[in-house]
Amino acid sequence: MNVEQVFREERGRLLATLVKRFGDLDLAEEVTSDAIEAALRHWPVDGVPDRPGAWLLTTARRKAVDRLRRDRVHAARLALLQVEVDRADPPAGDALPDERLELFFTCAHPALPAEDRGALTLRCLAGFTTPEVARAYLVPVATMQQRIVRAKKKIREARIPFRVPDPHELPERLPGVLQAVYSIFTEGYAAQRADLAEEAIRLARILHGLLPDREVTGLLALMLLVHARRDARAELLEDQDRALWDRDMIAEGSALAERALTGGYGPYGVQAAINAVHDEAPDFASTDWPQIVALYDVLLKLVPSPVVALNRAAAIAMRDGPAAGLALLDELAAEPKLRDYHPYRAARADLLHRLGRTTEAAQAYREAIALAGTGSEQDFLRRRLTATEEQA
Repeated sequence: MNVEQVFREERGRLLATLVKRFGDLDLAEEVTSDAIEAALRHWPVDGVPDRPGAWLLTTARRKAVDRLRRDRVHAARLALLQVEVDRADPPAGDALPDERLELFFTCAHPALPAEDRGALTLRCLAGFTTPEVARAYLVPVATMQQRIVRAKKKIREARIPFRVPDPHELPERLPGVLQAVYSIFTEGYAAQRADLAEEAIRLARILHGLLPDREVTGLLALMLLVHARRDARAELLEDQDRALWDRDMIAEGSALAERALTGGYGPYGVQAAINAVHDEAPDFASTDWPQIVALYDVLLKLVPSPVVALNRAAAIAMRDGPAAGLALLDELAAEPKLRDYHPYRAARADLLHRLGRTTEAAQAYREAIALAGTGSEQDFLRRRLTATEEQA
């Protein structure tokens, strides 16, 4: 493992350990950066230590004490911390105490605005710089700085505890953590940022290792099964070159999806199963649409949202024909959440096209283009519009 990999693997764990010990996220971030800077100076000369994580923790902890010593406000607190530092230096074994699970729950605490949770998770657990987080969410750096400062202030002022919720609290709290990680993945997917999607998968692997809950397993499976198609995603599923799909990733995702559905159902596990059916079909014509519709029936009961109903309608169109799917889509036309949702317009356009109603299909594609959020989405829809107009 090279130095960069060491920092990447150890940073989140180091930060979590320091936050737990000092109870101050800003201080933990500062001394983590200081420790890494010190390593960059010393390791090229002295070599990477046998226990790099322990070296970083010892260095960071001493720097934290130095900072607190200079701050008279923290003088009383320092006396207690100094005893702990002297007693605990250095940690036993090769690995740092792994307290990242607590950091996951802190970054995704329900008291924080939803838009802040993914950003803080990238900042603290993935080690992204603020400009990198801003770039990931396509917002100015100043906006992201304000967002992260606001989130940290909320954690500090609300005295949000740095801990894993009690078992009876997990059903309520875990979905927020999973949503924060999944939002990172979907941001990467929409922007065709493979690095961001892969970072979300890496975070999910860490979370799965710390908390192998059924839905954590389902989320990891879902992201793997979707990301496996990344090299072919410029086309519709039916037109994708399946030779470009990552078979190893599909095999891992399918095994995890099966495990996630053992003994019960959760939304991420069911979505993973749907994607596993797609990924395991040898070609589009061989897709098991009755099974996919059955899985959407389950998902709609778990998550009765218009978006799930939209996807179910598209699956029914494949099972029973475009007219059946279009009828269901038209029943959803009054849903406020779908009014500005470009996939709804695109799905209608596709079914109208399949029914030979090309003039209506072209208009629906134009509406979808006007609503699409990214240039790549607009480019794809324009190609579909051109093909439709050529047939009109």
